[in-house]
Amino acid sequence: MALVVFLRGVNVGGHRTFRPSVLARELSDYGVVNVGAAGTFVVRKPGPRAKFRTELLRKLPFEANAVLCDARDLIRLEKENPFATEPSRPDVVRFVSILAKADRGAASIPLTLPSSGEWFVRIIASKDRFVFGVYRRHMKTIGYFGQIDKLFGVSATTRNWNTIIAIVRILKSKEKRGKRD
Repeated sequence: MALVVFLRGVNVGGHRTFRPSVLARELSDYGVVNVGAAGTFVVRKPGPRAKFRTELLRKLPFEANAVLCDARDLIRLEKENPFATEPSRPDVVRFVSILAKADRGAASIPLTLPSSGEWFVRIIASKDRFVFGVYRRHMKTIGYFGQIDKLFGVSATTRNWNTIIAIVRILKSKEKRGKRD
């Protein structure tokens, strides 16, 4: 089963920078595919999960937190489409925060951040290790993402819904190739 890796807090604001494409090449024995610049990877041949995780973190030029998910969990997300009832608007971005551990149910959902006045982040749902929401494109938004950790009691890393869809396309392209081989 393929894995998906989400690194937390890399290539943001000039801190903990690296070249994901170079790391993917260095991990080519594992069939690693880089997805964008935020430290997101599809791992087609991970082998033992702990061994792969150790190798991945060893190759990074800094200490990092990595969240690993089974590919089937992301394929299921696409099928369930948590944003089906959420209207698409050009000034609002759909996101998924991936929790380091399964949701402890600490947060009462739906919720907005901040809780009064103009909102910048709205959390609309959560399931297992995934938190779904939308945010407004604004400089203040990034500060509210840090509150997701506190609300759910574990660290989280966030990706745009479009990135999740791109990951699923990569995973499905592997499935189709596998059926033809």
